[in-house]
Amino acid sequence: METEEKLIETQPPHLYPEYKSTILRSPTKPLILAKEFIKDLSMPVFGESCISEFDNDLTKNAAKGGQPIGERIKVAGRVMDKYGRPVPNALIEIWQANSAGRYIHKLEIHDAPLDPNFLGAGRMLTDKEGRYMFYTIKPGAYPWGNHYNAWRPNHIHFSVIGHQLDQRLVTQMYFPGDPLFEYDPIFQSVPKHARELLIARLRIDWTEAEFALAYEFNIVLNGSKQTPFE
Repeated sequence: METEEKLIETQPPHLYPEYKSTILRSPTKPLILAKEFIKDLSMPVFGESCISEFDNDLTKNAAKGGQPIGERIKVAGRVMDKYGRPVPNALIEIWQANSAGRYIHKLEIHDAPLDPNFLGAGRMLTDKEGRYMFYTIKPGAYPWGNHYNAWRPNHIHFSVIGHQLDQRLVTQMYFPGDPLFEYDPIFQSVPKHARELLIARLRIDWTEAEFALAYEFNIVLNGSKQTPFE
């Protein structure tokens, strides 16, 4: 039987002072562990009616007579439980900066240009094998104000809602070989041996010739191999 200690080993600490936001966000009192029966409570059931035609294609879902600027990519993988079983009909939502490193947000501090044909958000349901696939634009790095000359590595945010309470996960996907990893306190807060769980793998065999490079990013929602939380 898995222990709580094994689960914690893949996760960043609640308080990581180098990541300044955790100073205010981290709990100040001991955590109360959820009882086992609570973990088995069912989450909302999502159906195809909540998904539109281009929700998983960020190169089309906000196009206004043109195509978004940047490197077109395909991101795909599987959502699994702690036993490696697929989680079908899990709702996956993603959001990201555009190729210049800019979000569409009223509190955005980066003065990089907006892209009129790119919203930077999408969603879809996993299929019966737990698989998902998005088309998007590779996001750019951006400054974020955590410390002097702080820049985030290229990344995509993921939110996953599975079937039970312990299958709710918010995380970030990174790209291989990013030189900003060693300077980013969010990435560095994850235990060293678990950081690879956040880095997508280039899949040249999944790449669509003359169209888009492909990356594989698998997500484990619970257990000792759980994908680290954001």
